[in-house]
Amino acid sequence: MHVYVVFSHPSRRSFTFEVLSSFLRGLQEAGHSYELGDLYQMNFSPAMDLAQYQRETGNDSDAPVPADVKKEQEKIDRAEGLVFIYPVWWSDCPATLKGWFDRVLSYGYAYTYEEGEHVKSRIDIKKGLVICPAGHTADHLEETGIAESMRKVMLQDRLLGVGVREARMEILGGMVLQNDRYREENLRKAYLLGKEF
Repeated sequence: MHVYVVFSHPSRRSFTFEVLSSFLRGLQEAGHSYELGDLYQMNFSPAMDLAQYQRETGNDSDAPVPADVKKEQEKIDRAEGLVFIYPVWWSDCPATLKGWFDRVLSYGYAYTYEEGEHVKSRIDIKKGLVICPAGHTADHLEETGIAESMRKVMLQDRLLGVGVREARMEILGGMVLQNDRYREENLRKAYLLGKEF
């Protein structure tokens, strides 16, 4: 399977980057090919400008999109799998990735409306996976309801709602404790998520 991996973290010395590396190692060992979209390294602009806003609200599904958005859509089109790896910041993804969704899941590509009804997306992805290193433990995020809200937004709205057939989220929690056991367990999970993708 060919997989587009979208990575959102400013530091390549972060634990999140270690998670990415472990996941990619597992993915390669399983025989999958991948393309990496490192949003910070790419200097991807998360801000929708006025011209793109007007395009998005103009209900013209054939209107051209900005060049950087088109490149991202082409990467999605080449993929059968779509993976997002990012840290949990204030119960969601970093702003760079949120802006990626705002801009790349554009009108006419990820959704259209006819007579007020949502029409099928042009996106056709077999499998989606979201991997989120988090400071809090996964248990804490479940108990407080944060994990459920993260799943609702990321899986239901941003993936399953726009043409991804199957998607799941894996929270790699407990990192604020700086406990070697959590670190090793989470890196092992990331590797296996790639290996078993």
